[in-house]
Amino acid sequence: MNLVIVNTRVANLASVDFAFRRLGVTPVISADPEIIKAASHVVLPGVGTASAAMRSLESLGLVPVLRALTQPVLGICLGMQMLTERSAEAGAGSAVATGETAGSVACLGVIPGVIERMQAAGGKPLPHMGWNRTEVSDHPLFEGLSQPWFYFVHSFAAPISEQTIASCEYTQAFSAAIAHNNFMGVQFHPERSGADGARVLKNFLELSC
Repeated sequence: MNLVIVNTRVANLASVDFAFRRLGVTPVISADPEIIKAASHVVLPGVGTASAAMRSLESLGLVPVLRALTQPVLGICLGMQMLTERSAEAGAGSAVATGETAGSVACLGVIPGVIERMQAAGGKPLPHMGWNRTEVSDHPLFEGLSQPWFYFVHSFAAPISEQTIASCEYTQAFSAAIAHNNFMGVQFHPERSGADGARVLKNFLELSC
């Protein structure tokens, strides 16, 4: 097992690191392209805005590296959103950094789809923050789980699509997890989701491509 957590410089790496250590695996935290390419499994975490995260990946020279990976890759929260084609979560300066129009930022594009701002409805506040029961598919990432509870913190989400492998509802239905080829992403925080989240991480470690 050679697990690498990508040091995006915009993520809470400690909590993800500890979650894998609890499973008996010691990750390597790195932004070195050669270390990332040599990993058996890669985790892409993220906190903050998509525009800031993509600028960070660009400055580190990691955009082409991540796009070319063939081993299992798991994006967590913002990391999941960065795996899609585009995000509406663009902050100041993102248009200049990515060459895109204001209000939209280009992402890694390894999973088809776009990230949209969630719509407040039914008196529910945004961001969506807290525990929610989640409907999961038979994707190997959810082996042994049935309607698990996961912890979410987000205001942007991927709509339901052909890439959806788990769904949830908060003001609207959205993708709790998506996948395409060797790339997988979860909108929730498995490292903060107790036994159900730990099972997702364990399942990920058991995947091979």
